[in-house]
Amino acid sequence: MDNQTFKYTVLLIEGLKIAPQSNHLAFIFLLITYIFITVFNIGVLIHIFSEKSLHEPMHILFCHLPINDVIGATVVIPRVLKDVLSDPSARYITYVECVSQAFFNHLYGTTSHTILMIMTFDRYVAICNPLRYSSIMTSKMVVKLSVGAWGVALVLVGILLGLTIRLSHCRSVIQNHMCDNASLFKLSCESVVINNVYGLTFTVVLLTSSMGSVFITYFRIAMICIKSKNKATNSKAIKTCSTHLTVYLIMLISGLIPIILHRLSENPEGRKLASILFHVISPTLNPIIYGLQAKVIRQKVFKLFTKK
Repeated sequence: MDNQTFKYTVLLIEGLKIAPQSNHLAFIFLLITYIFITVFNIGVLIHIFSEKSLHEPMHILFCHLPINDVIGATVVIPRVLKDVLSDPSARYITYVECVSQAFFNHLYGTTSHTILMIMTFDRYVAICNPLRYSSIMTSKMVVKLSVGAWGVALVLVGILLGLTIRLSHCRSVIQNHMCDNASLFKLSCESVVINNVYGLTFTVVLLTSSMGSVFITYFRIAMICIKSKNKATNSKAIKTCSTHLTVYLIMLISGLIPIILHRLSENPEGRKLASILFHVISPTLNPIIYGLQAKVIRQKVFKLFTKK
């Protein structure tokens, strides 16, 4: 067999190393979390689509967030649930399934940034150019921003995984709790310099663009609020921006921790846990933060609990 083209069709995932007595507790916690993420994110999504008063650019752009959060949770949690109750020696996954999981895993991480970047642009226009908001944030602009957020992520992640699937294999064990790009190219004994260079460049460009756009936007918004003497406008700007900034910081911090631990920490289980939390924290908090910020959604939730 030609070693240059050999690929394993079935791989073994190392998974989480949980004490046997804690397996069922971890399973129940993750299952409840996954149900919460799915129900609340889809619920907010349905409510925005059904409520005509929420058919505004800000809320339409926000709809990408719950969609992405459900994708992010679904690509990781069900597989972890399965592996938690499985024998470590029986945690098999096909190569095609592994590549698919890695693709959607990185797609989730990338679009978490690009979606919040287009939402930042919307807030910038609304606060810095309020009189031109309706003429700038047209239906066409919303479509362009949406396609751009997903399109850029698809291309970048497609190249990332494309560079990896060309490699042959000399190992068959995924030394992680899930499939990602690094775990896949570590299966090869070939040179992965190109993979490392592109992966590092990808990460730096994404984080620089994301943090740079948010910092510049909020700096300009802050300058406008300082110069403005209209307390009502400033209050509205702070209320709207604080929600977006909170969601962004939660996503950024929970996303940076696994990256930092991957480079510095020698505790693999800590890295695995941090990676899972990235797929859990934001999807859990986003519908709560945005749902309570939107007056129509907040009133409906309070009305529901009052009735009960």
